[in-house]
Amino acid sequence: MADSNTTTLAMVGNCDPSKKQWWIFLVSSLLTLVGGVLLVLCGQLIIAIHKKVTCRTKVVHVGENHITEETKDNETVKFAEKQSDSGEQKDDNIGWVTAAKDGAGELISGQTTSGRILVVFVFFLSVASLIVFFIDADSCDNLAMLGNCTKVEECVEWETATTSQVDLALNICFMIYFFIRFIAAQDKILFLFEVYSMVDYFTVTPSFVSIYLDRKWLGLRFIRALRLLNLPDILQYLNVLKTNSHIKIARLLSRVLAFWLTSAGLVHLCENTGDPWLHIPNIQPLTFWECGYFVLVTSTTVGYGDIYCKTTLGRLFMVFIIMFGLGMFASAIPEIYELVQSGGKYSGSYKCEKGKRHIVVCGHITYDSVSSFLADFLHKDREDVDVEIVFIDKRMPHFDLEGLFKRHFTQVEFFLGSVMDAKDLERVMLAKADACLILANKYCDDPDAEDAANVMRAVSIKNTCANIKIIIQLMQYHNKAYLLNVPCWDWKNGDDAVCLAELKLGFIAQSCVAPGFSTLLANLFTMRSYKVTDWKELDDGMSWQNDYLRGTGMEMYTQVFSLAFIGMSFPAAAELCFTKLKILLIAIEVKSLDGSTRIAINPGLNVKVESQTQGFFIAQSDEEAKRAHYYCQQCHHDLTDEKLIRKCRCKGLKKAAERLKIVKNASTEGR
Repeated sequence: MADSNTTTLAMVGNCDPSKKQWWIFLVSSLLTLVGGVLLVLCGQLIIAIHKKVTCRTKVVHVGENHITEETKDNETVKFAEKQSDSGEQKDDNIGWVTAAKDGAGELISGQTTSGRILVVFVFFLSVASLIVFFIDADSCDNLAMLGNCTKVEECVEWETATTSQVDLALNICFMIYFFIRFIAAQDKILFLFEVYSMVDYFTVTPSFVSIYLDRKWLGLRFIRALRLLNLPDILQYLNVLKTNSHIKIARLLSRVLAFWLTSAGLVHLCENTGDPWLHIPNIQPLTFWECGYFVLVTSTTVGYGDIYCKTTLGRLFMVFIIMFGLGMFASAIPEIYELVQSGGKYSGSYKCEKGKRHIVVCGHITYDSVSSFLADFLHKDREDVDVEIVFIDKRMPHFDLEGLFKRHFTQVEFFLGSVMDAKDLERVMLAKADACLILANKYCDDPDAEDAANVMRAVSIKNTCANIKIIIQLMQYHNKAYLLNVPCWDWKNGDDAVCLAELKLGFIAQSCVAPGFSTLLANLFTMRSYKVTDWKELDDGMSWQNDYLRGTGMEMYTQVFSLAFIGMSFPAAAELCFTKLKILLIAIEVKSLDGSTRIAINPGLNVKVESQTQGFFIAQSDEEAKRAHYYCQQCHHDLTDEKLIRKCRCKGLKKAAERLKIVKNASTEGR
């Protein structure tokens, strides 16, 4: 009698709690999928038949029928009119279909504001639906009847079930969003079998069936967790994720979270439902979070054994969960750790100290390119290189390149980022840099593509800082023309392009005119050091080798002339540098009347050395070239050893300054 009363109390309308009808929910979802596929196929078949009927063709037979030219012309005109009429109708049909598809595409696209708002809104609705599932999964409404809070199927009055009403409202929104995505889809059949479409079949349809049956079934509502895979995109729309490393971390975490919640929901469903083929159910009451704990410790190969699957279905699914989880966790955790470590190591900002200069180097950053650049830039012949080098690249440096940076840590820093991002350029203090160098890959397969990438880097750099001086390497000469379209590109300001192909061909051409010219320039452009050996100790046959190796060790340097050179003509200054200072003066910087400057190579007597004139010298090292900057007529005129020429503090400088004033006054009076 008590049992019958209990059953009567548990009855809700026509719902019998003793009967399991979970299969009705599954069948309804499958019928929705099959029905959608059939409707799409029928629609495509009708459209194909309609096209066959409307697209009529008329073939004009010539020969046996002997149709006159006039008849053929009339028939051709009628045929063209019919074709134009049918074409207009077809264009009208295509017009509204295309408009509907484009409108739906804009609604779900992240490229428009409305699309981003809708996508973010649907994502938060999915999270809300998942929260409702968590509430229902651990609800204790059946505590008096079953002694646990884990029943997955029960009879409820829909009018009094608040969570069911909220879930239905959310599913209506998902259904509307499903139809919008269906309209925007290019291939309707493939769309019906997408992951998110499957999620809608097995979550939206059962919510409507539950109203008719007065029955609630948790079922597959947990697969809403797959919507968490969109979390990185949502965070990008909200401007939370801005760097590449953060986006990668968010994607990995979203995959792990979606897998964990989905697997926990599957185990929860199997264990609390039992094996359906058994007459005596082998239900194991587990809460959703107990199942989540079990999946986590099992997938990470810990397996304490306090919780385990008792149903056959649960054990079967757990086999696949373990295999998939092991692979995912094994690959995800080291990658997350590496991203976190590398991001913290190279994601900071450059701290520009007062009085120190720095340059920014980007482009093709590899061990070979960086080692070659540093070997030349930090060569010991450049004794006072007080410039820090800041490298920036979007790829993590390999171990060999990282070791190279560590060996030059006092003058070299590396940052992870892209010059295409203005925020990364701010991190390396581009606005305060002396120059920006863009390196090219000399061994690339597609030179034009490499040049295009470097030109785009130059555009991004100039858009961020218009006054920065850029030196760019290009592979092909004709790509120099694209630099004219770069905003604020100014050759006079110091912006320059080094074309490797142009240099090679120019060297070959000049070598034909003057044999040995290419060797001379190659030696000047290559940083080498050579200790001069006393020629007296060498045999007569070996002295030429000493001279040749000494020549290969020379490079080109620039220095500002001392006050002792003011008023000298270029030949007189060159003679003094060669005979007294033992360096070669080959060119000077000449100022024009309009204020611009130009480089004059071996000018005549009419070019005079003025104040702050810069000379171009060929010398063994920068120390030798500084002799032109330190030379004093009063202190150094009687020295026979050029190595003794050092900076002096004598009154000769004041006399030279007075002579400079006299020269300026004389030139003014002459004008």
